[in-house]
Amino acid sequence: MEDYTSEQVARAIVEAAIDKKAIEPVIIDVRGKCDYADFLVVCSGRSDRHVDGISVGIDNEVVDMRTCISNEGQANGQWVLLDYGDVVVHIFNGHKRTEYNIEALWKDAPRLDVDIPAELRLTDESYDEPMF
Repeated sequence: MEDYTSEQVARAIVEAAIDKKAIEPVIIDVRGKCDYADFLVVCSGRSDRHVDGISVGIDNEVVDMRTCISNEGQANGQWVLLDYGDVVVHIFNGHKRTEYNIEALWKDAPRLDVDIPAELRLTDESYDEPMF
């Protein structure tokens, strides 16, 4: 297994999430702000099956970069947490992202630039529209 930086892993996670049509993935740089991770990745899906598909897609993509040391919430599909050690991923089902508002907890932490396709941007209608 090659050595990859935590930023490279976070970016690979976002690319995998985008490939699975995740809504508005963000990378939050928490280096020096917490002791459990360098980056948090937050994104959301439109249904429990979509959340599951995103989490499986991410894990399949980064399996050669990092081992997932903890996977929580996949059984109910409302909020999945994937822990890759230095990168922690939160995948929310629809409006659960707004309800838990993880991003607001880290509002002072910088975000890495992510090129998100227009159809995957978060809008008021994001969870009410069909995926395709």
